[in-house]
Amino acid sequence: MFQLKRVEGKKEEQYRSLLAQAESLLADERDWVANLANTASLLYHSLEEVNWAGFYLLRGDELLLGPFSGLPACIRIPLGKGVCGTAVQERATQLVPDVHQFPGHIACDAASRSEIVIPLQAEGRIVGVLDIDSPVPDRFDEVDRDGLEKLARIVEESIDWSKMV
Repeated sequence: MFQLKRVEGKKEEQYRSLLAQAESLLADERDWVANLANTASLLYHSLEEVNWAGFYLLRGDELLLGPFSGLPACIRIPLGKGVCGTAVQERATQLVPDVHQFPGHIACDAASRSEIVIPLQAEGRIVGVLDIDSPVPDRFDEVDRDGLEKLARIVEESIDWSKMV
């Protein structure tokens, strides 16, 4: 049975532990629903000062809400709109210290103040994004970017994307 380990101390150490937990949690499963749901829960319960952690999946010309932990969220996000849609359009991580200063920000939860969004890829194409929100301004930094991009790679490799419906 999986047991969540919260690690106190330096953020780099916390991410090393989180990445090891993610690898263990996803090691024997290839289903996208199971792996995205477990990853969202792991992030939500492991990261401090986070009020939403989850995934949006690319469906045509929009992102569709996938597995997440937190309050109910926006269901559909057009490409190029908000932080998530911008991450897909630019094919790059978006680290936003203050969402109120982000042009076109979509406020799914009024309590969110900062956000990080990492695109997910399979076979060179974007398949979705990992999205994490915080009620704390400037919550995410380069250590978070590095750790969460590594976690996104673990997620990408854990899923058989061809079986995604």
